[in-house]
Amino acid sequence: MKKIAVLTSGGDAPGMNAAIRAVVRTAVFHDMEVVGVFQGYQGLIEGDFKRLHVRSVAKILGRGGTILKSARCKDFHDVEGRKRAHVNLVEAGVDGLVVIGGNGTFTGAMKFGREMGFPVVGLPGTIDNDLSGSDSTIGF
Repeated sequence: MKKIAVLTSGGDAPGMNAAIRAVVRTAVFHDMEVVGVFQGYQGLIEGDFKRLHVRSVAKILGRGGTILKSARCKDFHDVEGRKRAHVNLVEAGVDGLVVIGGNGTFTGAMKFGREMGFPVVGLPGTIDNDLSGSDSTIGF
């Protein structure tokens, strides 16, 4: 993998910026390029991507919310929306997707990964701490 995308979706939770920063710094360490997807799955559908560098995430730990902004997206519930998102990722040269969020985010990620055959990794980020298979979540 040479290029990954990262997004936050659903309600924001404390620690999401730290998770974004960790994804970017780790990817850059491993010689990978990272693009941030703004406004969650809506940004995937609209192609709202911006390259992230170590410098662009250097001073985000103390900021609330998520620098990528977060949104819920009805269009991603439909397969046509997921297909548009997939086309945008492929056209941008993205090889994998990291999603940070809760139940709805993970449901969308699972459908997207299965239907499109696209690698997706989920980081549990929710104040509810209600994701099965995880003892604790970012933000709890």
